[in-house]
Amino acid sequence: VEGIVAACRAHRIETLVMAASAPLSSEEVRHLSWYLADERIRLVLDTGLTDIAGPRIHTQQLAGLPLIHVSTPRLSRSRLLLKRLVDLTGAITALVILSPVMLVLAAIVKAHDGGPVLFAQERTGLDGSRFRMLKFRSMYTDAEERKAELMAANDAKGGVLFFMANDPRVTTPGRWMRKYSLDELPQFLNVLKGEMSLVGPRPPLPSEVAQYEEHVHRRLRVKPGITGLWQVSGRDDLDWEQAVRLDLYYVENWSPVQDFVILLRTVKAVVAKEGAH
Repeated sequence: VEGIVAACRAHRIETLVMAASAPLSSEEVRHLSWYLADERIRLVLDTGLTDIAGPRIHTQQLAGLPLIHVSTPRLSRSRLLLKRLVDLTGAITALVILSPVMLVLAAIVKAHDGGPVLFAQERTGLDGSRFRMLKFRSMYTDAEERKAELMAANDAKGGVLFFMANDPRVTTPGRWMRKYSLDELPQFLNVLKGEMSLVGPRPPLPSEVAQYEEHVHRRLRVKPGITGLWQVSGRDDLDWEQAVRLDLYYVENWSPVQDFVILLRTVKAVVAKEGAH
């Protein structure tokens, strides 16, 4: 303890952060806190907890011991109702404002090769339920059949997801629609139907869910979103472990303020074409 205090004094330390693995007894930590206080040096103790938002952490005293209490993440009925109200308001507003753009995009997709305007793909939603996620078709009609022959060229990191930076199955209009995420506009209809939310984890394919480790299934405890923490933090530039960590952080620490911040960051990410392929 005396050596730590001397080192702090010698290097003019203002704040000392002690790791959870520090080899000091509780008595030594108490003595250290006294000596640091005399030197006007702040002491910060690392709890070892990660990816837990501040509002969920509380300090409680028990028999003279300061204990850290981590509240259980829970979406109350009122919070779920608020999220659904925001989803409905946002989806209806977006569809009304963007309907002329969506009509033009539909005409472009149809005129390009005469194929279907929309692409409906089965995805996994809340608690493992299945639904048909809508998109403007950005690939050729035989894209799913050609996927198997392209698996060896998978650019995704981690092996669960699949994407290619220069996917030959993507149509010419599909490329620029994807850069600005315009192909995802029909998903506002999924939001209206209650299958998706404006903000949430990426809606996975059933084949991806089949490869999940046990803890990754926690991603399915909330509705998937059109945008989310993963999408605004790097998207396809992130590896699988990073994507999972971000999605689980969202699930464990959801709040209306966080949704609002993610929506604002989505606008920036779309304009800058961050991580889009």
